[in-house]
Amino acid sequence: MISRLVERVFPTRASTQTWMILTLLLVVGIAVAAVGLYITFVLQNEVRVAYQQTMYQQTARVAVVLEAETSDEMRLERMRTMVRFGDIRITVVSDEGSVLDLEGEDVLNDLSLLEQEEMQFEDGVEVNYAQRDVDGQLYHFTALYRAGSGLIVRVGQPRPLLFRLIRQLQFTLIVAMVLALLLAAFGSWIAAQRVTQPLQAIRNSARSISEGRFEEEIIVDSRAAEFQDLAKSLNLMSDTFKEKIDELQKMALLQNEFIGNVSHEVRNPVFAVGGYLEALASSNLSKEKRKFYAEKGLSNLERLNNLFSDLIEIARLEYREDLIKPKVFELSEVLDDVYDVLHKKATEKGIELIVDNPEILVCADRARILQVLINLTDNAIAYSDSGTVRCRYRRHLEKVRVEVVDTGRGIPEEHLERIFERFHRVDPDRSRRSGGTGLGLSIVKQILAAHGEVVHVESTFGTGTRFWFELPYESSIPKEAEG
Repeated sequence: MISRLVERVFPTRASTQTWMILTLLLVVGIAVAAVGLYITFVLQNEVRVAYQQTMYQQTARVAVVLEAETSDEMRLERMRTMVRFGDIRITVVSDEGSVLDLEGEDVLNDLSLLEQEEMQFEDGVEVNYAQRDVDGQLYHFTALYRAGSGLIVRVGQPRPLLFRLIRQLQFTLIVAMVLALLLAAFGSWIAAQRVTQPLQAIRNSARSISEGRFEEEIIVDSRAAEFQDLAKSLNLMSDTFKEKIDELQKMALLQNEFIGNVSHEVRNPVFAVGGYLEALASSNLSKEKRKFYAEKGLSNLERLNNLFSDLIEIARLEYREDLIKPKVFELSEVLDDVYDVLHKKATEKGIELIVDNPEILVCADRARILQVLINLTDNAIAYSDSGTVRCRYRRHLEKVRVEVVDTGRGIPEEHLERIFERFHRVDPDRSRRSGGTGLGLSIVKQILAAHGEVVHVESTFGTGTRFWFELPYESSIPKEAEG
């Protein structure tokens, strides 16, 4: 029963505006109820007790004065004196049963006086209080029993103005609390509006973003810094999501293209190896044919092995599994290694390979830069029929610009933007005949990207091609490297 009531007042799901109004009303309502209970019970009781204490002290002083008189006439005269200076009623009952009752100048003769509740004293009781209506006016009475003299002294007076003021105060506070509750409800509604409107705008925009409309900007009409910062952060997040999604879409296209290219590139040598193996299974082959098919099969296996090696290399570079470890080294020594690897291939094609350069220090991963230069130089030799392939460098500010220049056939302009893509070939037939995988330039790009550098190309079809990139210049080898 209670849980159902709580769920109705505080539902498990409600708008922020509803929650704010309910919370504020609950807090203010508890405060109003606490004040109301205090005024109704605690304050009123404290005033009543304080007033009774005052009446008791006043009655005790009157009793002390009247006990000093020895006759009813003298007591009556003394009562007249006290009544004259105070708006009170004094009643005295002696132990002999005589009754003196005086209000103002009038001596009252109330036959039912001794039957009033405040005049009834039980054993051990010395004071009684009572209040009742007397001639249309509410009186408060305090009666004392004086055991020493046997007198019963009663003092009565009309309800003081204090009680009326307290009653007015109670009414005023109740009205004020009701108004406070209404103002709290109205104020919480206004505050909730200022909070929920920006939240609704953010919610609607977030819903649009979740539905794929990333171009929609979140606009919040609020002066609250938190909402402005939230809208700014969400807009930045939306822009980031849009960039990531665009990037993922591009990657998906590249992936599809990559898978298609890989399946095509792998299928050809696999089919070729299968064909050559099938031919080798024939029993009527001559020794020369058998040798020819075996060499062709091995050649395609080597091509397949190179393909997978290059693919693994690109994957390692992309995912940083193989970290670049830059060190200071002599660049001309790396070019000498390039010459040792490729001069035979260049000589066989009648191409002059030139790598003579002055000594200079750079900071990079030596093995990776050697791989870059071998790939670029090998590519230049493969696409040149004669002339020269030159590896050179020169200092450019705080960088060393490294170039591989050839006088070969050059690259058509329509291919320049795509030559670093995987499996892209300017001359596919020639590349396959030379055993290339179409991944060499992609590996070059990945290695230099891991170094924070970019590879550039410029070419004139029929004249030649120039690749270049830059490496950080170093003036000397650090002492710890020397040691």
